[in-house]
Amino acid sequence: MSDGLILTALLALSLGALVTYFWRFLGVLLSGRIDPGSPLFQWVGAVSYALLAALIARMIVLPLGPPLDATPLSYRLAATVAALAVFFATRRNLLLGVLGGVGGLILLRLLGGFF
Repeated sequence: MSDGLILTALLALSLGALVTYFWRFLGVLLSGRIDPGSPLFQWVGAVSYALLAALIARMIVLPLGPPLDATPLSYRLAATVAALAVFFATRRNLLLGVLGGVGGLILLRLLGGFF
């Protein structure tokens, strides 16, 4: 590997870290003055949940990528139902809900003969 390539990689890494930590530093400075119950932050929370819901719906209805787009819609919907059932059955544990959905999807694909 040439010295120029290493320097370029180090420069890119340093700039990326600088930009990331600068915004985090500003966030720490301003966080004490923010009211999380204000209408602005309620709107930001609503928009972020709406974006997340849209991304999940997109992954279920119109998936991209070889493993998921080869899976039938009924399997994706059943895995979603399994994920929601595990999520609510485990007192809203997100990790277990995700694992339930992934496990359900893998199980359905194994039973369906896709592997």
